[in-house]
Amino acid sequence: MTTQTPTEFDPTTVTMMRRRFGRTGLQMPVFSCGGMRYQDGWKDKPLDEIGDGIQDNLEVTIRRAFELGINHIETARGYGPSERQLGLVLPKLPRDQIIVQTKVGPEKDPEVFRKNVLESLDRLQLDHVDLLGLHGINDRQSYEYACNPGGCFDVAQELRREGKLRFVGFSTHGPLDIILKAIKHGEPETGKGFDYVNLHWYYIFRRNWPAIEEATRRDMGVFIISPSDKGGMLYKPSDKLAKLCEPLHPIVFNDLFCLMQDKVHTLSLGASRPSDFDLHMQAISLFDRAEELTAPVDAKLSEAMLAATGVDHPAKMSAGMPMDHTRVPGELNLEIMLWLRNMAVGWDMVEYGKMRFNLLGNADAWFPGGKPANLDEVNTTDLVKVAGDSPFADKVPAMLREAVDLLGGEEVKRLSERE
Repeated sequence: MTTQTPTEFDPTTVTMMRRRFGRTGLQMPVFSCGGMRYQDGWKDKPLDEIGDGIQDNLEVTIRRAFELGINHIETARGYGPSERQLGLVLPKLPRDQIIVQTKVGPEKDPEVFRKNVLESLDRLQLDHVDLLGLHGINDRQSYEYACNPGGCFDVAQELRREGKLRFVGFSTHGPLDIILKAIKHGEPETGKGFDYVNLHWYYIFRRNWPAIEEATRRDMGVFIISPSDKGGMLYKPSDKLAKLCEPLHPIVFNDLFCLMQDKVHTLSLGASRPSDFDLHMQAISLFDRAEELTAPVDAKLSEAMLAATGVDHPAKMSAGMPMDHTRVPGELNLEIMLWLRNMAVGWDMVEYGKMRFNLLGNADAWFPGGKPANLDEVNTTDLVKVAGDSPFADKVPAMLREAVDLLGGEEVKRLSERE
């Protein structure tokens, strides 16, 4: 069996799958149209400075999503001019047929947060959004800004009562303990807890599964962030990864892997052009055969990883090692450094590894850990000691050195911090 190439496949013949988005009751398409790839750069700018053709491309991308049944449009205040550009398109669509979500970061001063939310509505040219996410509850400070009494969560609930939004959630790139703490905030049965969560979970990264289970227990919506980009830059996979995933495209395999879990409600697709939806729609067409199709691919990926690294999944290397980078000499993020090293060695995912590896030391709570160059100042005996009882403890210094040599390079900033 071979899957069709996008040029052979007609996505308009596929009926969009929908899932109940937790207690919001929204019938969410299993794919969401994320708004962080088609906008004009990562710095906010007035509409009269938008580059030629960029607005037209955004509009045809949104209309293509709507045509395919992808009626959840998701963006953020921090995505450059994305909200402003969407504000020229969304009012042209039937408001009762689209689900609009934006995200606004928590602030120390809740009134600044209120002002920012209202400004986002103005940019979107909407009187309300269906979903408002507190953007980036990634560490203790952002959690406190959001969830302390009188904080941004409480302000969001006030705005909800004022009719400015329907449901309140949060997005996170943080550690599992912070995610669980935010999920458990408040009393969901009385409407005082978050209604949904945006988090990372996909084939290469599964640490957050306990958070998905807890969200399910609380009947929260579960939105997966960036499964095709942060999930491995799958739109331009390594030759080895593509070969191991045959007969599926890596995007199709990853989509099926995620959607086989009914606790997962929607996957964000950061489309940059209309054709970016095609492979994802192909995954829907194959969903009835998901287990049959993904099992042999999973086996091939696991076998290749085991042969190259000694573990059958790249994340397993760090089992038994500290997840908190502040407990490691040089504040090295062992979990992430070894994970990226393993994917580069096992599946030739070097380009993805470089993109993520060189964020370390430059992305704060969004991708925490000391600079990989700190390895030069760390005593190898201390690294072996901190690796504890891991069967790989003695090899950790050499593997970290291999990671630096293979993936290290020019430091990378978060997209939102780039010019």
